Amino acid sequence: MKGREITDLAEVKERLFTCRTVALLGAHEARWKPAFYVPAYLHSVGMRILPVNPRYEGRAMFGEPVVATLQEVGEAVDMVDVFRRPDQLMGHLDDLLAMEPAPGLVWLQLGIRNPKFAAAVTEAGIDVVQNRCTLADHRAWR
Repeated sequence: MKGREITDLAEVKERLFTCRTVALLGAHEARWKPAFYVPAYLHSVGMRILPVNPRYEGRAMFGEPVVATLQEVGEAVDMVDVFRRPDQLMGHLDDLLAMEPAPGLVWLQLGIRNPKFAAAVTEAGIDVVQNRCTLADHRAWR
């Protein structure tokens, strides 16, 4: 079954509010960076955050060990929340598609849009949200 890009705001909201477990691609330790404070907010509202960044592998963030790749997450996630530049996304595609089981949703944070990456992800049966901030949306719709 083919995935799709989700643009309908009611559906974006529903998908965001049903996420419980989130793999965080591009996790960062600097508290002033969006790749830290956005997932910190999501964690504070009850989401489990599984951080992914080879730079911090073996450390802990949000009460979970940091792994180097998405494939190493090794468990079901509702969403992969992406904090990587658009030009770097294709380099993560094979890793994302190797996740077992596949995530239900890939969310590209505000400012991140890559039609080629989104097409490959949806072709693999995974839904995509592009260019939206999980923190801003969650706060606005709370």
